[in-house]
Amino acid sequence: MAQSASWRLARKIELSMGTLTLNGPPNRKSKEPSSSLTPTQFRSSKGKLGDQTPADLAGEDENEQLDEEASAVPFRTKAQQQRSQFHSWVNQRAEQLAKEEAKALHVRPDADLSQPARILLYNKDKANIINDPREYQLELFERAKTQNTIAVLDTGSGKTLIAVLLLRYILDKELEDRAAGLKPRISFFLVDCVTLVFQQFAVLECNLDVKIDRFCGDMGCDLWVKATWDDVFAKNMVIVCTAEVLYQCLFHGFITIDQINLVIFDEAHHAKKNHPYARIIRDFYDSGLDIYRRPRLFGTTASPVDAKVNIKEASAELEALLHCRIATISDMKLLSQSCFRPTETVELYGPLPPPSMTPLLDQLKPIIGNIPELSKVLDSIPKTKAQLGSWCADRIWSYVFTDEEISKLEGKIERKSAVRWSVALNDKSVDSQIALLAQARKVVDQYSFKSPIGHLSSKVQVLHDFLLEHFERPTNSKCIIFVQERITARLLTDLFSKIGTQHLRVDSLIGTGGNEVGDLNATFRKQVLTMIKFRRGDINCLFATSIAEEGLDIPDCNIVVRFDLYTTLIQYIQSRGRARRPNSKFVHMLERGNLFHHNTLKEVRAGDVILRDFCKSLPEDRLLKGNEADSSSMLYDEASELTFSIESTQAKLTLDSSIGILAHFTSTLPTEYEESMFPSYNVIQRGLNYICEVVIPEPSPILTATGKPSSRKSIAKRSAAFEACMQLYKNGVLDNHLLSTYEKRVPTMRNAQLALSEKAKSSYAKMSKPAFWQQGLGQPVALFLSVFRLSRLQGFPQPFADLGILTRSPLPDIPDFPLHIVSDQASSVSVTSSESSMAISPQQLQMVTSFTARFFQDIFNKIYQDDNTRRAYWVVPVSTKTANHLPAAIDWDTVEQVVISKPQSWERATPQNLLEHKFIVDPLSGALRYFTNRVVNHLKATDTPPSDTIPIPRKDKCASILEQSSSMYRKNRPAYLAKCDPQQPVIRAWRVNLKRNWLDKTSDKDYSLGPECYICPEPLEVSVLPTDIAAAGFVFPSIMFRLDSYLIALEAFEKLSLSVEPEYALEAMTKDSDNTYEHRVEQIHVQRGMGKNYERLEFFGDCFLKMAVSISIFALHPEDNEYFLHVTRMTLVCNKNLRGSAIDLELFKHIRSSGFERSIWYPDNLKLLHGTGAGKERPAQTHVLGDKTVADVAEAVIGAAYLSCVQARNMDNAVRAVTKLVSSPHHAVDCWKDYYKLYKLPTYQTVNATASHLHLAAEVEKKDNYHFRYPRLLRSAFTHPSCPFVYEKVPSYQRLEFLGDSLYDMVCVEWLYNRFPDKDPQWLTEHKMAMVSNRFQGALCVRLGFHKHLRMMGDFVRKQIFEYIQDLTEAEEAANRSPDYWLHLRSPPKALPDIVEAYIGAIFVDSEFDYSQVERFFNDHVVGYFENMEMYDSFANNHPTTYLHNLLTLQMGCGSYRVWAAESLPALPGVAAKILAGVMIHETVVAEGHAESGKNAKVAASKAALTLLEGTTPAEFRKKYGCDCKLSDAELMEVGIEGKASAI
Repeated sequence: MAQSASWRLARKIELSMGTLTLNGPPNRKSKEPSSSLTPTQFRSSKGKLGDQTPADLAGEDENEQLDEEASAVPFRTKAQQQRSQFHSWVNQRAEQLAKEEAKALHVRPDADLSQPARILLYNKDKANIINDPREYQLELFERAKTQNTIAVLDTGSGKTLIAVLLLRYILDKELEDRAAGLKPRISFFLVDCVTLVFQQFAVLECNLDVKIDRFCGDMGCDLWVKATWDDVFAKNMVIVCTAEVLYQCLFHGFITIDQINLVIFDEAHHAKKNHPYARIIRDFYDSGLDIYRRPRLFGTTASPVDAKVNIKEASAELEALLHCRIATISDMKLLSQSCFRPTETVELYGPLPPPSMTPLLDQLKPIIGNIPELSKVLDSIPKTKAQLGSWCADRIWSYVFTDEEISKLEGKIERKSAVRWSVALNDKSVDSQIALLAQARKVVDQYSFKSPIGHLSSKVQVLHDFLLEHFERPTNSKCIIFVQERITARLLTDLFSKIGTQHLRVDSLIGTGGNEVGDLNATFRKQVLTMIKFRRGDINCLFATSIAEEGLDIPDCNIVVRFDLYTTLIQYIQSRGRARRPNSKFVHMLERGNLFHHNTLKEVRAGDVILRDFCKSLPEDRLLKGNEADSSSMLYDEASELTFSIESTQAKLTLDSSIGILAHFTSTLPTEYEESMFPSYNVIQRGLNYICEVVIPEPSPILTATGKPSSRKSIAKRSAAFEACMQLYKNGVLDNHLLSTYEKRVPTMRNAQLALSEKAKSSYAKMSKPAFWQQGLGQPVALFLSVFRLSRLQGFPQPFADLGILTRSPLPDIPDFPLHIVSDQASSVSVTSSESSMAISPQQLQMVTSFTARFFQDIFNKIYQDDNTRRAYWVVPVSTKTANHLPAAIDWDTVEQVVISKPQSWERATPQNLLEHKFIVDPLSGALRYFTNRVVNHLKATDTPPSDTIPIPRKDKCASILEQSSSMYRKNRPAYLAKCDPQQPVIRAWRVNLKRNWLDKTSDKDYSLGPECYICPEPLEVSVLPTDIAAAGFVFPSIMFRLDSYLIALEAFEKLSLSVEPEYALEAMTKDSDNTYEHRVEQIHVQRGMGKNYERLEFFGDCFLKMAVSISIFALHPEDNEYFLHVTRMTLVCNKNLRGSAIDLELFKHIRSSGFERSIWYPDNLKLLHGTGAGKERPAQTHVLGDKTVADVAEAVIGAAYLSCVQARNMDNAVRAVTKLVSSPHHAVDCWKDYYKLYKLPTYQTVNATASHLHLAAEVEKKDNYHFRYPRLLRSAFTHPSCPFVYEKVPSYQRLEFLGDSLYDMVCVEWLYNRFPDKDPQWLTEHKMAMVSNRFQGALCVRLGFHKHLRMMGDFVRKQIFEYIQDLTEAEEAANRSPDYWLHLRSPPKALPDIVEAYIGAIFVDSEFDYSQVERFFNDHVVGYFENMEMYDSFANNHPTTYLHNLLTLQMGCGSYRVWAAESLPALPGVAAKILAGVMIHETVVAEGHAESGKNAKVAASKAALTLLEGTTPAEFRKKYGCDCKLSDAELMEVGIEGKASAI
């Protein structure tokens, strides 16, 4: 199995790495991929050069392409290599983990005790596979096959196996029935407690070969709908569950009794009165169904009775109730042979003294004697002294006066004073009682506790002597000591951990309940861990309450001591059954002379005999006829119980079931948070009867219901719940299954279906040229002039002329942008465009056409078709004298000179000055262009090329300067050179750098014009272009490429009818790597020189989108609750929706995903006649984009729309952008003012304010300078959800908090964005986290005093707020009022940050959606905390992954690392799958982490790596991991700390 699981994981990895899926063309309706290419095929298809001539191969395009490919390879190869190595590691590690899981059949070592309790139980019990049944088990099984049976057997005698055998038999019959076409039926194994669900499931799953599952209320299955249960029942043949789960399924009509073939009742003696076992039988089994359609029943118990009753009568009642007959083995000797009975002994202890005071109690009682909350403790001390001794009695006070217990006591005292219908305590009384607690604690703290020896009761002393005898030496003995009370177990555990032997290892095992003062808080997990340690021997003595008698599967032991005697026969039988090992002891501790103790022992022994005699006496052929007992008489009197049945589903509403149905309904009421709401019951007494009113939380359509008068409170509550359920059913919010019609609350990962995978990619059409060049085609009569000016470069040898282009339409305003011609400085390009056109004559048009043709031919070796009707633009020189006076700036003299001149070839008569400072071209090669410097007289054409220059690249070695100046083929070159003049001059020149992409920062090898060389003029031609124009021509491609990018981006916004500045338009459309969205990791396939990418705008637009949508749906749906608003917003702002809208608008065409592309900057409309690519059709451009990228660009569009108009304080542009991109009726506004037009004031807001509301508004106005027009709106902002609507007819703050949250986010983001223009989105996000955190908003709430106005019904939250304020005050004083005093506090109660956001929402609504009020609040109350943002650098850095990043980058100086997450690991049955994550440093995985999600797995891996690297010096790090990274200051700045390598 492990190999299979690891193979599947490896196969997934292979598939994920081996194929790149390209989905195209994009279509929202069709998501199927149209083609699949391997990475190699994909790269090959893009890299083919086609059939090119030798001249083409020697041209510019190949050289440039090879240079660019070479520069990209290291990035791609490194990333792929790391990923491949990581997945190889995952494959190996997954196989290892799978094997480890397969071997882990027994309890694991201590390191695994951190696992969830259900897994611990699974591992503990899964190996208990039962193979060979005993004879008496087979005998009982045969009886159970033919009749309903209760198996009465001692604990440990194998009752579960009989159930397994019966299940196998029933399941075999069921499979036959299904094959015969009968309707499927299912088996249920019912247990009485949650612990047994997991325990019995583990045993059954290992012994049955059918699908089995387990459920309990803690798993949330009480909230499931019929469709969910139908799926469960269809998939499984056996269900292990608590009885309540089946009962609810039956009364909801999810399953009917005739759909069940077997019900097994574990610990069947519980079936009495109102227990779910009894209700299942009474309400559904006894429903008149034909006996042959009823399920088989089987019960197991150690005794049919659990109280001091007549055994025969109780047994008969149990048989009648469960329609079963008791059965046991026919020969008791068989039981004794297979199930060891312990030897029973009696330990007598001396008579105990009567209860009396201890000296410590004498001191404390005058102080705290009048505090009712301590009355139970005070009463228990004398009893404890008598039972256990004075040491134990006084020890209780150390449990009572702990910080936690004191806090509980103070809360109880304060709550009592707040109860309206109780006798109110005045504040002075409350304060005095709290002061008395402090005084009493001081007494206890100062009290000198004596040694236990000599201060123990005779009972404890006997137990001490007994344990000393058995644990004096190392032993394998295990002992359970049963006590009645939880405090006794705690005291004895505490005592014997001090006075026991070194070989006695004690602990306690108590139930999970209990909330009394000084009580020990136990959890289910603690129980499981204790049992595991007991089984392993880490603990060998347990002090246990009744929890260990039944329920939990306590490991076998050989000593059981009844320190406190049993009270019933079943307690005696079950506790005795815990001593299962051979030669075990069962010890009864009796008080000498205590007749009650001795009589109790006699009674249980006699009862045991009577029970066995009763079982033996049962006739084998007795038929079940209900006996003389009437099952209805055994249930409490419910003669007046109401019942309502739904015929179509058989669902049944009763007084008892109504409580659960109503609780289920309220738990499904829509709310954003994962907390359930509950109904509250208010019971009042009217005469001799009780009347109950139930209050249902908002937004239930029925808020209150009143039941009928009853003589009992419990019945009154049920009556109110019944009435509420009836009204809800009539109102249509309970369906025919008595389930809520509200949608089930969405789980934590609710937005997972709306998210997009960062790995999902598709192939999209790409716009290579803007539509701008297609405008106004035809013979032009007027053109617009745009001038490109390049700023001067210091020390650059060749000046650049200003160039212009003539276009058919005016260019938009293009911002300046840099060109990196020199490595240490940038030259700025400015674009100036004329607003008016200039008339152009046919003669002028012909001249500029000829000039443009010469420009492209001489510089780029391109000749185009002469067709002015399709030409996109014309290149013209610009006069420096008139350059500022468009359109009269064209240098017509230069145009004419170039047009009438022809390229010059060298002749012997050519003077030297005509060869110097010229632009020279090689007519045979488009790759060779030169700027000449001077003639070198001391060299000859036949000389060998000097070594002080870089030789011109040739495929063969050149013997002379003349030879290297010729591009002719080698076979033709000798004949040609023989004709050349050997006396021609030698010229020193710069060979022009073929680089076209000057948008990227140049490297040293690209410096200047190019390498210097020596050439001879005869094989070359002197161009007619002036050198400054030619020099400008070589940067012209970069200028035009950037211009095209601006135009393409702007056209995207034209589609949306948005006016956006070109700077923001291009930024929004720029994606410069395959993983642009991944911050602080190595970028893959980086496209350099593209300028700013969309990240910052996407960060900003995302926030505005959230705010805009929140405002719209808040206004459109004034009556809907916050949950509906949240879900609606989520569907609008999710990446899935944004991507769909962006595809509909074809924004993907406008995204700039690659840097400079030399093949597409050329004019697009004319046919190329000569040069690389001549005669070939330019293929349609496509690019591969991540689905998330398309959605991110949509958000960046919103950001660009907002920032383009922010100076005018106008948000209309961004509002229109949101409307276009969410494409939903929930946001259909075109300007900001329209939002308020949507809002219809709710009734509660406009009703006349009460005096209380007006007072609230006046008080709040003192704290924030805003006057509320609607004070009831303000009250809503301070109303906690726990307050029923009926009290003030004001809704809770949840809707306003929803709105205020988005407004506050927006104002924080806007401030950060403008305040820190150079920070990347990662830094902005991390520092926004501090500003919007609950910790800060909680502190702000207290600072403003808002907490004082909070209206709530829960004392627990109020107590939390009180404690938080105390901590906050102390922290502020300790920090000397520093703005960051709140940083290191625990998170506040959520109500505090909620009301801050709700208040922001309230002022926004009250001011008629005036955003400036939000900004005012922010500036008045928030900005002051964040003037120095360096204080909060560590806020997000405390996140393990961020901290690891900073550690590796800043302290270790390493840039080659990744945190990866891979596929799910093989998991245990019933356990959620896990993800494996690893931290890779230089191709080595150094740490790993496992979790159920990739995010948490990465956190775990990061923590492991931090632990590994703790204390490692940079030198040790470099040596250990072979790190040779050298991070520049710029790279360090990118992580947010400028040159501060010691920041961590």
